[in-house]
Amino acid sequence: MLKFQKRYKINFPLLCDPEFTAIEAYGARRMKQFLGKSFLGIVRSTFLIGADRRIERVWEKAPSKGHAAEVLEALGQSAEASEAKAGCDSECKPS
Repeated sequence: MLKFQKRYKINFPLLCDPEFTAIEAYGARRMKQFLGKSFLGIVRSTFLIGADRRIERVWEKAPSKGHAAEVLEALGQSAEASEAKAGCDSECKPS
């Protein structure tokens, strides 16, 4: 996974979950159908987790086309909101 992070210049932690612990906790492992057969699989979904480790937004269906741009936009909005809150925390409190 480290090679993947370096290759694509990813500057945040990636999750590796071979026992499906987090995947099942997030509800991302469900029954799927393909060619008339049912199987337990991973549902492509995205969770935006803020600096406070809380889920800020969920995309239940994450289509491959256009989804990255939508997530990047939401990341920008999340960062702006965090910066505004941090600024207000230090500037808005009565002394």
